[in-house]
Amino acid sequence: MSHEILQPPNWARPRGYSNGVAAGGRQIFISGQIGWNSEQKFTGDDLPAQVRQALANIVEVLACAGAKPEHLVRLTWYVTSREEYYASIDGIGTAYREVIGRHFPAMSVVVVAGLLEPRAKIEIEATAVL
Repeated sequence: MSHEILQPPNWARPRGYSNGVAAGGRQIFISGQIGWNSEQKFTGDDLPAQVRQALANIVEVLACAGAKPEHLVRLTWYVTSREEYYASIDGIGTAYREVIGRHFPAMSVVVVAGLLEPRAKIEIEATAVL
């Protein structure tokens, strides 16, 4: 995959994501992943635990295409609580680095009223280019 981080020279560098990514290659689209495991059982109720599991699910789907976390070009996060997100930011960052590493694709975080699975606190969609 060829990719280029798009960072306007007069903009402050974002923390934990990129403003834009240009990429060429085979595209991989991963549906929203929540914090449950392969048996559709939640591994925890705190937000960092659900983030860790959702990201691990994304990595597992990527592997089916021969891709790795560094092939991610975009993530869209849907969270059910802005307050819990900000209160858990350190734990979320730790979970992210443990699963994805220090690769920061273009990212959006959207606060939603709820998710289809009532116990889910986060859902993450992913796009990768291989």
